[in-house]
Amino acid sequence: MSRYIESYEQAIEFLYNRINYERVSGSLYTAADFRLDRMRELLRRLGDPQEMIPAVHIAGTKGKGSTAAMINRIAMAAGYRTGLFTSPHLTAFEERMSVNGQLPSPGKIVELVNAVSQPVAEMDKSSGRQCPTYFEIATAMAWLYFADQRADLAVLEVGLGGRLDATNVCQPEVTVITTISRDHTRHLGSRLSQIAWEKAGIVKPGIPVVSGVTQPEPAESIASVCRELSAPLWQLSRDFSYHYAPPHFENDSTGEPIGTLEVSAGNRKWPRLPIVLRGEHQAHNAAVAVMAVDLLRQRGWEIPALSFADGLRQVRWPARIEVVATQPTVIVDAAHNWAAIAALLKTLSDFPVRRKVLVFAATQDKDVGGMLRQLLPMFDSVVVTNYLNNPRAVAAEELSRHAAQLTEAPIHLTHDPVSAWKMAQRLASPEDLICITGSFFIAAEMRDLILDASEGDASQLPPPPRDDVGQRR
Repeated sequence: MSRYIESYEQAIEFLYNRINYERVSGSLYTAADFRLDRMRELLRRLGDPQEMIPAVHIAGTKGKGSTAAMINRIAMAAGYRTGLFTSPHLTAFEERMSVNGQLPSPGKIVELVNAVSQPVAEMDKSSGRQCPTYFEIATAMAWLYFADQRADLAVLEVGLGGRLDATNVCQPEVTVITTISRDHTRHLGSRLSQIAWEKAGIVKPGIPVVSGVTQPEPAESIASVCRELSAPLWQLSRDFSYHYAPPHFENDSTGEPIGTLEVSAGNRKWPRLPIVLRGEHQAHNAAVAVMAVDLLRQRGWEIPALSFADGLRQVRWPARIEVVATQPTVIVDAAHNWAAIAALLKTLSDFPVRRKVLVFAATQDKDVGGMLRQLLPMFDSVVVTNYLNNPRAVAAEELSRHAAQLTEAPIHLTHDPVSAWKMAQRLASPEDLICITGSFFIAAEMRDLILDASEGDASQLPPPPRDDVGQRR
């Protein structure tokens, strides 16, 4: 019998006591640890809420969260109650799920955890690998929340890969693959075609697919899966295209720079769409999102033309080349692989600043050397550090050794986000730029730190508590 959970803190404790592959090295688990039959069984015990709500299902190496946020906002602008499920979270667990932008309250999280705890306890007693994981339970909770809030549509971001991901039990109206690059190679393969095949595991027979993948090898891998399953494919640069005009740092009424996008698909065009998120890669994501929503429209969903612009104008997606302070300009970005770092650097080149200071932390199993080789030539000073709230952090000493082999720029070693932030502030003048990147976890911890500091004296802030990223404080 599972223990009845009375408080939000007990609910979070229950979740964090589950197997959590976001917090363990990739060397400690294999593809055999990901089993859709376990997810199906958990949802069956909960009444199969995923069968009640159609979905847009999104996989990809990078851009899937931003693309999900864009699709979510366009569908909301069209008048649909839309559920959004993404991972990981920045500050609080409930950020992973929302309906029409509304997060579940702490009381609702308690209710949802109590709803899943008994089926989980029963499955824990079963033979074989039937113990649901943290991510599987979070996914099940999202489905329960969507059903409770009477969502018309669910927009789901894949957690890892696609084929064996816990989200891959949905009933999609459209599936989306944003980009393919090398990440999680231990589990998805080292060749782009292998990675693409795993991502294309979300494709369903006869269900239309939007692909933003343009490299020949992975694009053909995706196309092959679509042909095998008779799934119509709309591929970027073949079936639809876009043109992006960057913002040139001219602000709109919200005080944020707005780029403009034109998307074309045959004789259909969407001109002058606003792009709030920074970088040309976000125009790529927006074009994929527009095409996915257009396919919903073709499948009978009522999507007024104005919904595309209205929805995109409302998108906010933290820690994606996010400016969190000025004088100096401070950018937080969750880039953690080669392709994401390349997109970040391309965007940073447009910022009119004098010097650039890098704050860098990284996660085990990532291509730390590859990221540093790209980053270091672009920065005048480097601060390496550790995030605190996840045991997968690469030691700052190891990062310092890596960096010393690749740059002659000064390298400053710190052991926590508070020390890193103080050091970066000392190194940067008001005309400079500080960029914090290398891991989702350092982006989350330092973003909280900087935003908290804007309301008080940063020098008085204690180090963050040593708990999971997402523990409410």
